[in-house]
Amino acid sequence: MLDKNKPVVPDEWMDKYGFVPPEVKILAKQALAEYDMKVFEMKLITTKPDKGGAIWRLETSKGTRSLKLLHRRRARSLFSIGAQDYLSRRGARVPALIPAKNRKLFVDLGGKLWIVNTWIKPLTQASKINPDGAAKLCYGLGEFHKLSRGYRPPFGAERNSRLTRWPDYYQKIINKFNWFRVLAQTYRDAPASSHLLSVLGRIEKQARTGLASLRQSAYAKLAARGEKHWGLVHQDYGWSNAQLGPGGVWIIDLDGVAYDLPIRDLRKLITGVMDDLGEWNLKWIKGMIDAYHQANPIEPGLYEVLLIDLAFPNEFYKHLKEMIYDPDAFLNSNTARLIQRLMKMEESKGSALRELRNWKGGRS
Repeated sequence: MLDKNKPVVPDEWMDKYGFVPPEVKILAKQALAEYDMKVFEMKLITTKPDKGGAIWRLETSKGTRSLKLLHRRRARSLFSIGAQDYLSRRGARVPALIPAKNRKLFVDLGGKLWIVNTWIKPLTQASKINPDGAAKLCYGLGEFHKLSRGYRPPFGAERNSRLTRWPDYYQKIINKFNWFRVLAQTYRDAPASSHLLSVLGRIEKQARTGLASLRQSAYAKLAARGEKHWGLVHQDYGWSNAQLGPGGVWIIDLDGVAYDLPIRDLRKLITGVMDDLGEWNLKWIKGMIDAYHQANPIEPGLYEVLLIDLAFPNEFYKHLKEMIYDPDAFLNSNTARLIQRLMKMEESKGSALRELRNWKGGRS
């Protein structure tokens, strides 16, 4: 008989184990016993050892499937499980959840939830060497957002919404920039400190302008339409979690889905791709926005908010936020070079955004 509380899945196992702790392996087999299938082969694919999560590929009597140990709290995992099932039933290209023998879409064991998914094959990564690959990802993202509208989480799920939190998020980053200044002044002799102090004023001004622009924009009215109207964002959408397969782009790893304005995912994807390219390339950006718009039209007010979010120094913060944990080690010569590269990217971005403000493209 299963004891869903013992043994408990460790929240962290990075320091102690190279792969998966023995107690987790035992729980995985207990979880699989709750499904109507024979498992012939079980291969560990990936782990999140710092959070307590893992994925196995299964060869079973019912075909290839996957077993996933969700690393978040039970109630939070219920939100994403419900979302995955909702999207799958609406025809979205996401892996279908396999019900357990008791017809539930999960097994509650060891303090965490476990799920079994269909295994989509073949899947290939979209090309990173030309704008067509990025455009395909954006089209798939638009499809995902459109189909996620109307989602209601199941009973007992922890509601995860970022829809009305943008101003608070912007302010949090502005506050962190002040922390960066204090740390750079405290560790003034570190190689990167002078570089950071020389640019923080410009970055903070850029961030404060972004917050003011957001407050003056259509953001509040858009957010007021509510969670059901906008649906879900993936939050970690990119080359690995969105791949080409049967019928188009398949989206995996839905653990972090949340209610939000959909263009938050699009902004993250664009800024990430530009960071990889090393410059803000208008041809790529326009192709990405056009492709998304074809799948999920972007109204003018939403486009305005997209440009505000693109202009905010998100990438600067993303690359430097770890400094607060060990500033003396972080503020090294490599970080000094990183800061120089990030500032060049901000200049490149400013030029691109000036043109995008007047561009209609395929959105008209």
